[in-house]
Amino acid sequence: MERRIVQVFYGPGKGKTSAAVGQCIRAASLGQSVIIIQFLKGKDAEEFNFLERLEPDIKLFRFEKEKQHYRDLLASQQKEERQNILNGFNFARKVLDTGECDVLVLDEVLGLLELEIISIEDIIHLIQLRGDYCRLVLTGLELPPELAGYADIISKIDLEKDLLG
Repeated sequence: MERRIVQVFYGPGKGKTSAAVGQCIRAASLGQSVIIIQFLKGKDAEEFNFLERLEPDIKLFRFEKEKQHYRDLLASQQKEERQNILNGFNFARKVLDTGECDVLVLDEVLGLLELEIISIEDIIHLIQLRGDYCRLVLTGLELPPELAGYADIISKIDLEKDLLG
């Protein structure tokens, strides 16, 4: 079995999710089972709905119910959505604990730290659950220094030019 890897794509640039999806497509083409859990994308992250066509090779899960981004919700909506997000994070724990896949991508999971939905210790515990999988991929804007030591590969995606924004 190949060595287990924790990989992080982070930074202010565009393309973190796309880079993670590239890892998924590569793994699926090698016959590995892949699960992607997306956080903070809202219910209608249409840009990645095409991934649903790649099932059962790549399974995509979103636990959020609201169409808007978490930050744009009313406090009462945030409370409910927070529980949905935690359900997704707990599902990730279960996936790792039971060895359900070879590659697990937690898209925008690092953003949950900034919003104080989960703690750094929660992610460290998740990494330490590593079972029978080859790769755990984490994405988000910021990578806390405390997590860097737990990653095997860290890629910072920066923005040099954006004529569209």
